[in-house]
Amino acid sequence: MGQKNGLVYQWAKKGTRPRKPKDQRYASCYIFGAVCPARVLGAALVMSYADTEAMQKHLDEISKNICTKAHAVILMDGAGWHKAGDLVIPPYSPELNPVENIWQFLRQAYLSNRVFEDYNKIVDACSTAWKNLTIEPGRITSIASRKWAVNGQ
Repeated sequence: MGQKNGLVYQWAKKGTRPRKPKDQRYASCYIFGAVCPARVLGAALVMSYADTEAMQKHLDEISKNICTKAHAVILMDGAGWHKAGDLVIPPYSPELNPVENIWQFLRQAYLSNRVFEDYNKIVDACSTAWKNLTIEPGRITSIASRKWAVNGQ
C-alpha cells in the first residue's frame, strides 16, 4: 500500500467529473494479514519491508491468535519471502486465498483516491483501515468466507 494507489469508482452527480488525486511518489508499506471468517478475527502487522524476517513476525502474530488445539491453514502466493530453501509451494493462486479479497476491499474502501503526505501517513492509513475492517461486525466473514474452507465440507 502506498502513494501509488489506484483510482476506484466513486459516486458523483450525473454530468459531473469528480476530481481524483493521483500521487507520483513511491513511498509504501506492507500489510501482512490473515483472517478467520468463522471467528470474525484478523491478525495483521504493518511493516516497512517485506522479507523473510517480516514473514516470520507475521507467522508469530498469527500464532498468537489461534485457539489452543486449533489448526490454521495458511495459503501463500509466490512472493520471495514466502519461500525458504527447498520448500515446495504451489503456484500462485490468489482466488484460493481469501485475504486477497481483504486487500482489494481495503484499497477500495479506505486507501484509494488519496494522496499521502509521507511514509508515516501511509502506515497510519493502513493501520486505521485494518482496525476499521476488524471492528465492523461480519465484514471479515462476508469478504473472506469460502465454503471449501469450513470444517466438515
